Amino acid sequence: MKITDAKIIVCSPGRNFVTLKLTTEDGLVGWGDATLNGRELAVASYLSDHVLPLLAGRDARRIEDTWQFLYKGAYWRRGPVTMAAIAAVDVALWDLLGKSLNVPVYHLLGGACRDRVRVYAHATGENVEAALASVAALRARGYNAIRVQCQTPGGKDAYGVSHGNQPYEPARAGALQETVWETEPYLRFAPQFFARVRQEFGPELALLHDAHHRLRPVEAARLGHALEPFDLFWLEDPTPAELPDGYRLIRRHTTTPLAVGEVFNSIHDCRELIVQGSIDYIRASAVHAGGLSHLRKIAQLAELYGVRTGCHGATDLSPVAMAAALHFGLSVPNFGIQEHMPHTAETDQVFPHAYRYQDGAMHPGEAPGLGVDCNEVLAAQFPYRPAYLPVARLADGTMHDW
Repeated sequence: MKITDAKIIVCSPGRNFVTLKLTTEDGLVGWGDATLNGRELAVASYLSDHVLPLLAGRDARRIEDTWQFLYKGAYWRRGPVTMAAIAAVDVALWDLLGKSLNVPVYHLLGGACRDRVRVYAHATGENVEAALASVAALRARGYNAIRVQCQTPGGKDAYGVSHGNQPYEPARAGALQETVWETEPYLRFAPQFFARVRQEFGPELALLHDAHHRLRPVEAARLGHALEPFDLFWLEDPTPAELPDGYRLIRRHTTTPLAVGEVFNSIHDCRELIVQGSIDYIRASAVHAGGLSHLRKIAQLAELYGVRTGCHGATDLSPVAMAAALHFGLSVPNFGIQEHMPHTAETDQVFPHAYRYQDGAMHPGEAPGLGVDCNEVLAAQFPYRPAYLPVARLADGTMHDW
């Protein structure tokens, strides 16, 4: 089952995606996602210039060998661009293998460990009442786990908060957006806000919150401790992910569960956090962490230390990545929860898929391979649009983690 053709598709049906199409000598097609939000063309160039010329004639069934070849053979290893490119090839190969055997990918990963994949949704609000209304609407749609973000009073352009009735999408076309961040008002407001959410919705609803790397470790410890009475499912990215010592400090001062890892590229990024018991959920994704092959290694390490998965699944990844996450989540024994942000109608038309949502959970479906296709003709009607993620500065102009 030799690879005979490889093609990169860059399109923007609501937002930018980079998709890899691999074709074998017997006409099978496998799809991979190589999207890196705000740096899409860098990955597309890495694939076209350095990876695709090496794939012709390779046996598509040799998935692990191909992964090792692309990782070790590059010499300049890791990093978000390299690992997203490797991920696209790896996921496409799993898709091809499933199609060649006429089975869904999760069967190849050891079979189902559960009947469905629990997911969480995103509630946002520019004020408390709007955020509460967003939670209520999502709960009415069957979600029993909801990440809640609310604008701190007096601020604007808060992370995770959409404007009007639009879904949250941080990457914007046009000029780079600079936002202002103030830590102390946020630290005072967040516990008051979650007290209100619990008062409104009771103890059964699983609540999640994302600090998005914006706090120093001691500030994150203070927040985690203050949120303990409200029983969060997790506090996400409380401090920059490259500070394992900071997570140990946070862990010593709060029992609020901690989640991190959507920006991780490899098992080396999270090994110390997992082994030392500093986190509860690892959020690495099949795209950013080098594909299903490498993500399985991360999950296996995490299982040894009682850490569960909570893969990144925002709309900055395509339906190809969502399908891969669901096959992974259905099969991995230490699954925790999966992020779910529905794509735009245009995206779903470009990427028809077998996965489905029902009552707070998803299933990848029983179609061979990943169960996702790409309509190339329709994709061509949505050309790439340059877009940038925002940056953040403190009130005095100092650059800060966004």
